[in-house]
Amino acid sequence: MRPIRCMNVWLNIFRCWTAMDLLYGKVNKILTCVIIKASANNRCLDFLMHLYITIVGRIKMNIREKLLELTEPSYGDFQARLVPNIPREDIIGIRVPKIRALAKELKGSEDIKAFRRTLPHKYYEENLLHIISIEDIKDYEECMAEIKAFLPYMNCWAVTDNKVPKVLTKNRDRLITEVLNWIQSPESYICRFGLHMLMSQFLDEDFRTDYLKLASTVRSCEYYVNMMNAWLFATALAKKWDATIPYLENNRLDKWTHNMTIRKAIESYRITEEQKTYLRTLKIK
Repeated sequence: MRPIRCMNVWLNIFRCWTAMDLLYGKVNKILTCVIIKASANNRCLDFLMHLYITIVGRIKMNIREKLLELTEPSYGDFQARLVPNIPREDIIGIRVPKIRALAKELKGSEDIKAFRRTLPHKYYEENLLHIISIEDIKDYEECMAEIKAFLPYMNCWAVTDNKVPKVLTKNRDRLITEVLNWIQSPESYICRFGLHMLMSQFLDEDFRTDYLKLASTVRSCEYYVNMMNAWLFATALAKKWDATIPYLENNRLDKWTHNMTIRKAIESYRITEEQKTYLRTLKIK
């Protein structure tokens, strides 16, 4: 098919699809295949790529409109106080259960897959929807690829600290290598994401003392990194007291993380009163 004729045919098809407001996800899937087959023809390929970007953009706007329908301005004000590094104008104001319900509605659809490819997102809730939608991916490689693609765009604790996808919990032997790399990242929220994964997945039967050794080397000026590290060590005290207490006894953490670990551990019901009394003696003044 000649390039101009090819473009006209696809333009007419696109107009019909748009006018009928059909399922954009199916169009996206079809176009992906066509673009690959058309790669030998530059003019046709350029047009199809433009068409692809247009359709994916419409998918994103469609999902954004769904989010905007769920807005609660007063809740947005409340949420802005919890994530102060996010500008208020970038927060729609949606309760997490409603975002989870939307993620469930879109689960496995081509729409949500296309949405995850349109980075960066504008709104805080779009980032939440993105990370929540990854939770139900059942293939490890696909799930890890989605996480790695999104990691550079994670910009607050509420996004990094979400539930761990089930497929990752079933593949901890593969996951740990990635986690240890994330912990060493100079990017604050990638580091926090790694520390959160370590805390939630590797303080029980898969625990190794080397994991705490690596976490103890984290040095950051970022509050959200240090707070997660303190949370990690406080949880480790509750689960692996004998392996963890030497890090406080020997001052192997920075002063702020050291004292915050003690504070959070003392607040925990999983730490005995005797242990809490001893922890108070280890506080650095």
